[in-house]
Amino acid sequence: MQLRIDHAKPNDAPIIAQMVGELLHEIMASIGTKAFSVDREETEARARSWIEDGTYIVLLARDGVQPEPLGFLALYECYALYAEGSFGTIPELFVRPAYRSSGVGATLISEAQGVGQARGWSRIEVTTPPLPQFDRTLAFYQQQGFSISGGRKLKIDL
Repeated sequence: MQLRIDHAKPNDAPIIAQMVGELLHEIMASIGTKAFSVDREETEARARSWIEDGTYIVLLARDGVQPEPLGFLALYECYALYAEGSFGTIPELFVRPAYRSSGVGATLISEAQGVGQARGWSRIEVTTPPLPQFDRTLAFYQQQGFSISGGRKLKIDL
């Protein structure tokens, strides 16, 4: 496999939206709950807009001979006093099942670290659900050098 990582352009929004749908459906199947609304057209429009205005960075993993991405990682910049300034957050990371355990996810993480270093971020954070169904996901992030920093991700819908 000739793995390469591309920075997504606005015209990549359709394939990003498709993979976000794959990710969300996989999560909902794992937890047995419809936790997300999946509207491909809205997701595509958001992805296109956020990539255009630079608020969302999407890294696409591709095999050199195949145009269809094997997976993606999204990043955005945050600010917090506890983090001593700006830092990155990974809201989505998805590798298609056929390409898992082949280095795709690790390569995406490595590229994300490079983005963060270039932007002067103090850290990159990611949240995984504290559920047994996501133990492999947690182990993957720990293998990539992430450490548990406490808490659980909570939300309130507005």
